Amino acid sequence: MTDEELLEKFYEQYDNYWLGILLPRYTLLLLGVCMKYLKNSELAKDMVQQVFLKTLTELSKYRVEYIKSWLYQVAKNDCLMHLRKKNIYFSELPETISYSEEEGYSFLEKEQGFLLLETAIDALNQEQKTCITLFYLQKKSYIEITASTGYSLLSVKSHIQNGKRNLKIILEKKMNRGYE
Repeated sequence: MTDEELLEKFYEQYDNYWLGILLPRYTLLLLGVCMKYLKNSELAKDMVQQVFLKTLTELSKYRVEYIKSWLYQVAKNDCLMHLRKKNIYFSELPETISYSEEEGYSFLEKEQGFLLLETAIDALNQEQKTCITLFYLQKKSYIEITASTGYSLLSVKSHIQNGKRNLKIILEKKMNRGYE
């Protein structure tokens, strides 16, 4: 049976039996996604299990058309949230682009926020994107970024500063358009 047929059977009967057939097809994909972000095989395996558990509850609330991309996004966002809780990601980004638990965002709003941030980072020029990613997401120092990219120290600082400014501009534009 195709993924779509299995999903349709699930939505007709709300029987987890169909998900039991469908989800194992994506174990390796999800493990790869989780390894990419978490860099720890045991933690990645645990995260895949959490994604599967979340899938069991969330699919009964929402109708999903494309399970592969949905699972990928859930895994990626759960990994990012895990890292964020551990203060590995986003701890030094400006307040305007961080989403804290205290602000009361729902799970879906948080997902949208992370997707929005990822899209905004992708919109930066290559130098800014590289420096922002290395500095904020991989927690590299200016010196480490200089060594790995070949950019001068002044260029690294400039790319980070300009990247932050451009991220803020991009995010404000996107938020004003309603996450288009």
